[in-house]
Parts: sequence; C-alpha cells; structure tokens
Amino acid sequence: MGTFTKSAGVSINYTILAQVKTIYRTFQFELQPTQEQKVLLDKHFGCIRYVFNHFLNERKEQYQAGNKSDNYYAQAAALTELKKQEETSWLKEVNSQSLQFALRCLDTAYVNFFRGNAKFPRFKSRKKKNTFTVPQFAKLRDGRFYAPKFKEGIKVTVHREVKGEIGKCILSKTPTGKYFVSILSEEQYQPKEKTGAVCGIDLGLKDFAVTSDGIRFKNNKYTKHYERKLAKAQEHLSRKTKGSNSFEKQRRKTALIHGKITNSRMDNLHQVSHKLVSDFDLIALEDLDVKGMVKNPKLAKHISDASWGTFVRFLEYKADWNDRQIVKINRWYPSSKTCCECGWINQDLNLSIREWTCKNGHVLDRDLNAAKNILKEGLKIYGQGLSITRVERKSDFGNKAHAMKPEAHPIAFGVGGQFTIA
Repeated sequence: MGTFTKSAGVSINYTILAQVKTIYRTFQFELQPTQEQKVLLDKHFGCIRYVFNHFLNERKEQYQAGNKSDNYYAQAAALTELKKQEETSWLKEVNSQSLQFALRCLDTAYVNFFRGNAKFPRFKSRKKKNTFTVPQFAKLRDGRFYAPKFKEGIKVTVHREVKGEIGKCILSKTPTGKYFVSILSEEQYQPKEKTGAVCGIDLGLKDFAVTSDGIRFKNNKYTKHYERKLAKAQEHLSRKTKGSNSFEKQRRKTALIHGKITNSRMDNLHQVSHKLVSDFDLIALEDLDVKGMVKNPKLAKHISDASWGTFVRFLEYKADWNDRQIVKINRWYPSSKTCCECGWINQDLNLSIREWTCKNGHVLDRDLNAAKNILKEGLKIYGQGLSITRVERKSDFGNKAHAMKPEAHPIAFGVGGQFTIA
C-alpha cells in the first residue's frame, strides 16, 4: 500500500499493481527502397487509391439511385471480377490483401458516417500522403522489411528494437518523397513503478505547461520559429509553374520545412508527456475545448501550434500503459481566478495579468495558482468517483481474421486503477 501526499491537501491510499500487461505499440522506420522497389511501392499507392475511389463512387451512385449500397463482401467479389478485366488487369501486380483492406477501410468509413461518428468519406488524392496496409505476413529481419510482392526485402533504418509479435504494417510516402513503414506490435510491457505523487497541470501559451509543483515546460513556438523560412519557401513556390520540375523541387523544399515543424513539435510532446507519466501517479488537467478556442482569430495560430489535444492524447495512452490516472475537470472551473490559498475569486482577472494579489494579500502567479486549483478540484472529483480515467483503446491487432478489419467502434472509457479514498 502507498499514499498520495505530494502537493495535495488530502491523502489517498493506493494499491501497487506492477503486473506485466499486453500493449500495442507502433514503430515507424524510414525505408530506403531501390528504384525498382520505389516503382512497385508507387504502384501499390495508385492501386489502393483507385480501388477506394472506384468503390466509393459506386456506393454513392447506388445511394443516389435509391438502392441499398453494397457491403464489403459484395464489393470484394466485385474486386475479383475487376481484376479479371483487361483494362484493370494491372491490379494483379500488387498485394491482393492490401486491396481488400482498402475495401475494409471504406466499409468502416461508411459505418462510422451512418453512426454519426465521422464525416462522409472523401476520395483519396495522390497529392496528399499516400499509404497502403499490409495486414499480415510482414517481417523485419537483418535490417530489411519483407512483405508480399517484396521478397528481396526493402532496406530499412531500424533505430529501435521491435519487441513482441509483428501485426499489420502501414507503408507510406510523405510529401517530401520519403518512404516509411509503421509496424504494429503486441508486446508484454512492465508498467513503471508507483511514485505516490500527484500534480495538476495548467496548459497555456506563455509556458506550454505548468505543474502544481512549479515545474514549467517551455512553449517552443515551432511555427513562429520557422515562419520566415517557410514564408520565403512558399513565396518561391508561388512563382513556379505548376507541373514543372522546378515547381516539384520547390514543393519538396516547402514540405521539408513543414515536416521539420511537425517532427519537432511531436518530439517535444512525447518528452513532456513521458516525464509527467513517469513522475506522477495522478494527473489533473482541464477538459479544454480546443476546437472552440481556435476560432479566436488572434490566438488560433498559437493554440494550434501548442497542440494541446495531441498532448492530452499522449498523456492518456501512456497513463493507460503505466496504470496512471488522468482526471479532467470542468472547462468552466475558474482555476485562474480563484486564490489557491483562501478561495477568493477575482472576477476582474484578464489574460494580460500574469501575477495578481487577492483581497487577503496573497501574491499569486497566474499559471502556478491555476495548476494548484486544478489539482485540488481533480482530487475532489476523483474522490467522488466522477473522473474520466485511463483510456482503454480497442485494438485491431487480434487474430489473423480480425487483424484485417479496422475498428468501427468509438473509444470506450473505463474506470481503472485500485485507488481508494482514505
């Protein structure tokens, strides 16, 4: 048994559970294909795109005609006949299971749309990121990636050990012209040891995150850091003739800058979320309405650059792996306006005020004060058993038959952990 005492006005007993658990992790590696393999990869991207768009258009025509749309099995049979036709016989050159998986994805998109979980599926474009899935029979051995139609293997840069059994793999080509493979693996994971510490987190723009312990994580503002370089690259791109070699060359230069911004941001989000989950057993934060906040024209770019939504998702899945608790408080709770010492609420506080004094003379740092209040409210909510805790994600790894079908179900939220109020 242990007790939460750090940064909290109450104590919470917990039972240590350090049992090995099964998790599903994705590893992404850069591929280094030969020229012949690049041609074959591009054929896969094109065939997957054609099959998806062809049968999406077929479903739309059936719906507009007032007929019931074909399901996956009807379209899979139609795909077999399509491959026999002379004008589309080139579909035989690629992995048949990848084509079938494209139909699975289309069927899932339709199911999610009619359930109200997603928008209507859109046609795939070759100008965006190209991907295709290898559902099974993929291997990673001796620095090479093996899959159906790639018997000689594609050279791959393996920078991390892939633990556990390999499931489905997704091959992609970025706008910069690079090829990557994402490998899903099932592994036995040992959760991190309990620390007995809790914290509240205030997410912001001046500092990316401030904890109730006073730890501050810098907001690196990657978009602002690269915006001059990006603007210059886009200016050069606008002068090029679309479709020319110079246009394509400059487009890749511009895409590289976008990729640098994204990769830098993701690296920072992973590092911060990993440290927080490693150091604290319970993390309280606000349930922010990011979609509504980005409608502010003055702050939209900065809020999008901070990527709070992605950060919270990282926290959730890492907390689930390590039996940590994530507690979300009401977004309307006045965490910044409330004095963490006496509870007085400053109704006149605005965004420009970073430090203020309450009526009882307590000098407060805006962000640190908010983090302390978030922790108090989070512990209160958790004590009432009302918190949304560890996120349990349904995985499509499963057995071989199930591994070929992407999930069409919403994420399920469950109450986890063995915490009890003292």
